[in-house]
Amino acid sequence: MVLPKRPPRSILKRRGSISTAVQTVLDLVAVLGLALLLIRQQVGGLTADYSMMLLLLAIGMLFAYDQFGVYRSNSSFTRKALTHFKAWSLAFGFLLVVGFATKQTDTFSRLLLGQLYVGGYLLQVLLQYLSRQAQTRVMRHAVPAENVLIVGTGKLARYLQNKVSGNPWLNQHVVGCLQLPSAAQSRSGKTGASLYETSDFGTLKEPNIIGPLDEMLAIIDRHDVRTVYFAIPLGESDLIEDMYFQLLDRQVAVHWVPDIFSLLLVNHSVREIAGLPVLTLSETPLTGTRLLLKALEDRILGTLILILISPVLLLIAMAIKLDSAGPVFFRQARKGWSGRVFHIWKFRSMFVHQPDAGVVQQATRNDPRVTRVGAFLRKTSLDELPQIFNVLNGEMSLVGPRPHAVQHDEQYSKGIDVYFARHNIKPGITGLAQVRGLRGETKEIERMQQRIEADIEYINNWSLWLDFTILLRTLGALTGKNAY
Repeated sequence: MVLPKRPPRSILKRRGSISTAVQTVLDLVAVLGLALLLIRQQVGGLTADYSMMLLLLAIGMLFAYDQFGVYRSNSSFTRKALTHFKAWSLAFGFLLVVGFATKQTDTFSRLLLGQLYVGGYLLQVLLQYLSRQAQTRVMRHAVPAENVLIVGTGKLARYLQNKVSGNPWLNQHVVGCLQLPSAAQSRSGKTGASLYETSDFGTLKEPNIIGPLDEMLAIIDRHDVRTVYFAIPLGESDLIEDMYFQLLDRQVAVHWVPDIFSLLLVNHSVREIAGLPVLTLSETPLTGTRLLLKALEDRILGTLILILISPVLLLIAMAIKLDSAGPVFFRQARKGWSGRVFHIWKFRSMFVHQPDAGVVQQATRNDPRVTRVGAFLRKTSLDELPQIFNVLNGEMSLVGPRPHAVQHDEQYSKGIDVYFARHNIKPGITGLAQVRGLRGETKEIERMQQRIEADIEYINNWSLWLDFTILLRTLGALTGKNAY
């Protein structure tokens, strides 16, 4: 008898779906329960307006918590509480934006909203803490810890050892690490340190080496190991092939943690296509709904900002015309998202001059080309304001890596291997590098390297929350010693 073929199941397995669903329901019930209590005390009963408010808040929570991965994170309690705060603030911010857009904010009690924001967050953190404690105790008393073995002793193996040992949800005990053959071990040692040296546990402990790889089966029997993690370089996959079937015969679970972190990853992820596992090493974070959210952020905030700064734009334009001969605006070719060339708008801050062919000279301190008004504009970064037109035209974003002159792109890309990775997202008027003070003239390649690292960090961690944080920090970084 030939059994009919079944469609392949998803290769991406979600862990802890039951606990995630329970925690989601608990948070929603807690928030809605607190809201109903406050409404009853201050309003007298649930009205149609407040019913719609609660529905929008619930929708905002589900969306924001999924975006921040609130229930998918196994980090420390403090870090998880911070992530929860960001997601809760985004959900509440969505509620306020809808209220302002529909002009319904006067319908609701500001005191009630304030109490719900503060009380709702504290209540969720309390539930998170109690749930964490309860699950940890149940795991420790109901299920004995499982002995696991790590194959490899490099930085990835050390990181994995610390993470497994410090994660109460896994309920696993690392008996030790196995030494790879010398050739494979030397390649494993080349792993980049950016991920592994940033840990919840501070400095990573040295691996507990208990033997060489060829003694793995004996060690498994001796320590009653039920799970093996292969933390080895990509080029050593043949080691897994040699050992896999022997481990399968012993009913030992096998996990492979490929060492992809020796590469500089840009918005990396794991997914599947037609049932096949896909490791994404480099990708823009602006796909699907995230692209839509970024576009809405730029269009809505950009329009509001343009309305607010219109009088300032007019005054600056008049000052430029009175100060020196020439046009009000200066336009220059820059490379944007995916390397597409566009022309950036700026207020002219220099005397009109003819640059050397093919050479774009950066502004320097006390640059004689800068006009009197231009010096003030550059010092206060007001010369960048016309780029709001680039934002509304879809060529730039409010927040993103600052675009450089095309000639500078070519110059710096020769000394920085990952320079063009910053084009995986729209360029911005302000960015993470700028609020960290990495602006102005860059004589040393090391300073430009710091900018690129900040730009890639922004791409890897992009969220609406991060954009709002950078916009607020920009207000305090408009002037400074590097602005000229």
